Amino acid sequence: MRHPMLDRLADVIVTYSTRVKKDDLVMIQSDPIAMPLVEAVYERVLEAGGHPFWNSRPESLHDILMEKGTDEQLAYLSPLKMDAVEKVDVRIGLWAEVNTRSQSKIPPERAAIHSRSATPYMKRFFDRAASGDLRWCGTLYPTLASAQDAEMSLRAYEKFVFEAGLLHLPDPAAAWREIRERQQRVCDFLQQKKEVHFKVAPHDGHDGTDLRVNVDGGIWINCSGGENFPDGEVFAGPQGVEGHVNYSFPAVVDGREVEGVRLQFKDGRVVDASARKNESFLLAMLDQDEGARNLGEIAIGTNYAIEDFSRNTLFDEKIGGTFHAAVGAGYPESGSTNESALHWDMVCELRQRNGHPGGTIAADGEVFHENGRFLDPSFPGNG
Repeated sequence: MRHPMLDRLADVIVTYSTRVKKDDLVMIQSDPIAMPLVEAVYERVLEAGGHPFWNSRPESLHDILMEKGTDEQLAYLSPLKMDAVEKVDVRIGLWAEVNTRSQSKIPPERAAIHSRSATPYMKRFFDRAASGDLRWCGTLYPTLASAQDAEMSLRAYEKFVFEAGLLHLPDPAAAWREIRERQQRVCDFLQQKKEVHFKVAPHDGHDGTDLRVNVDGGIWINCSGGENFPDGEVFAGPQGVEGHVNYSFPAVVDGREVEGVRLQFKDGRVVDASARKNESFLLAMLDQDEGARNLGEIAIGTNYAIEDFSRNTLFDEKIGGTFHAAVGAGYPESGSTNESALHWDMVCELRQRNGHPGGTIAADGEVFHENGRFLDPSFPGNG
């Protein structure tokens, strides 16, 4: 018998997040380990009148490709993948990890080759999503591997995952609609601004964060359970960026933790990058294509139900009281024109917590967010 919360999750994903309707072609994509959630989503899509199909993506086969594939095979983009991105109406990704460290020993240059292969797919995906022709959502199926990364038991991790999505509330969709209203006030406020300034004082032996992002011409997007679930952020496409950022949390991707990341930006591009751990991987990812060193997204985390770092970007970038910035591809609907095979979110703490001094966000010189909290009582996290 599957966990009852999986049926609640499937219902929210199908009816609220992706709004599946009659005759929609719906791709459900996951590792087989997530079969209980695949079944729940499949059933709910049928009930909504859609046509579901499961695209099995076993982690083990990806491991074999990365270990045994030639450079040509790593760089290959299947025409079937491109055909799917043209034809599906809805894509639901169920992220379920069997071994979160399976790629940690793959040489960075091999990872970069495979990442670059996805550039045409990523561009078409983002374009169709921006036009409204493709609706999508990604969510997580709790596994022992993810629970271990978060340093929790599986039972505790399941509780963390489900409560981050507000699935324990009587009407999760209604709760997300209320969050959307609060976040829209933030978007409306920021849409009138030209520059957002993130600042954290020097501490722990580094020079803090002093990052000025030009958002004049960017479009602030309200993320309230649509493309990601759980959700909780507002973001825009940067038009330029100057300064530096020291990321508080490890940047985790493909089974690697890159710790102590510091990025220096000039004229919108990363001109200097360093890390205490896995620096060579960081540099390989930033050098994989022309767009990888540009900033594709700037965002503020607004989910105050998520408090602790879990080594999973889906949750960590949403932590209420943080901001994150993604190097690489941007979302066209946010006003970004940057293209890359890379989209790598990195998270910076703004709360006074565990010895961290806290930080501020100012918009056109006006501080509106201090020490992890919005100052306007009508914004998220206030009541």
